[in-house]
Amino acid sequence: MLLPLFALLLSAAGDPPRTGPAAFGDWHDDAPGVLRQITPDALPTPYATTSAARGPSVTARPANAGLRVPPGFAATLFAAGLNMPRVLRVAPNGDVFLAETGAGRIRVLRSPAGAAHPGTNTVFASGLNLPYGIAFWPPGPAPRYVYVAETNRVVRYPYQSGDLQAAGSAQVVVRSLPEGGHWTRDLAFAPDGQRLFVSVGSASNLAALRGPPPAGLPIGAAWDEETGRADVVSFDPEGQDRQILATGLRNCSGEAIQPATGLLWCVVNERDGLGDNLPPDYATGVRAGGYYGWPWYYTGNHPDPRLPDARPDLAGQAIVPDVLIQPHSAPLGIAFYDGTQFPADYRGDAFVTLHGSWNRARRTGYKVIRLRFAGGRPTGAYEDFLTGFVASDQAVWGRPVGVAVAADGALLVSEDGNGTIWRIAYTGGNR
Repeated sequence: MLLPLFALLLSAAGDPPRTGPAAFGDWHDDAPGVLRQITPDALPTPYATTSAARGPSVTARPANAGLRVPPGFAATLFAAGLNMPRVLRVAPNGDVFLAETGAGRIRVLRSPAGAAHPGTNTVFASGLNLPYGIAFWPPGPAPRYVYVAETNRVVRYPYQSGDLQAAGSAQVVVRSLPEGGHWTRDLAFAPDGQRLFVSVGSASNLAALRGPPPAGLPIGAAWDEETGRADVVSFDPEGQDRQILATGLRNCSGEAIQPATGLLWCVVNERDGLGDNLPPDYATGVRAGGYYGWPWYYTGNHPDPRLPDARPDLAGQAIVPDVLIQPHSAPLGIAFYDGTQFPADYRGDAFVTLHGSWNRARRTGYKVIRLRFAGGRPTGAYEDFLTGFVASDQAVWGRPVGVAVAADGALLVSEDGNGTIWRIAYTGGNR
């Protein structure tokens, strides 16, 4: 099936994907429409380059800053003045819920369809501990609760469609999640509403585990300070019946349900310290019982050289993720396009936000990419969609985080460098 998918990409994008060494680059190479496909056989060896520490300097948004989008699209400022805006979720009635993480609150933004700015901007709930993931239950047109993931627990608020403030106090659903290390906790419900998926990132870059694995752990699960981490765990809607869905996901920072299949997808930040182009970050459908490599392996059966021969029993067990992304790009959010405003070939594809690199000599990320699908299956290729957040080799002004499809089919993107939300709309041309 690889040849038909490759042919589809050629016909849809006009140019073949950049592959092999050409798939790796930096922000100078980014532009809407640039297509890349990274494959496991094209990865460099560990330490092919030294590991660089180059965190970005975040500058004020330039007065003449312009974001770049494909022809026929326009990016406009939707909201500003926000305190670390992170996850965006759209309620069934079209209201936009935002985790304003730096302020410990959830906001609701409401606007008439197609409006350039929200007409209503209110605080739904406050006093939260690093709020991040947001989910509505039950799935469908009339949810009764809004679930919010704090870094150490999951709570919910009674909700009726159109509520701009929580109708009651927070009810604790999941009483305890591991704290420290990777602190983001995203949420998604299975389409039937029976399972709540919670992502819990690792405590470290490379686990220092003492002793052999305890008996009874799922395949690839870590222990010691990493107990219950680098996993996606699931609960029933009341926070009971805890189960581990998948292991070895170093930091699944964003979750989404693929509408065509009902499958949970994760975008994952991989480990640092192996060089500029290793290992790839990724987006993947999450298989129940699957093991995705961390900390002993990456991108399938590639052993981490810092843990030589630590788990030979896991050789060949790690799943190769569906879409490999430029290493150190730091994917944080994912949303499947199910709207009707964009041209038809966007439907069923996914958008992923890349927060941007720090462990790389040449800066990469700081953009939104489009994952290409064919017949509901990922092709493995991704395309630059929204670029222009980098000011220079030394500084950036925007760091994309949240992404959601608005009720009118426009795309909303939050960035926490300058605390803004951007609206990307299709303005003309063939659909």
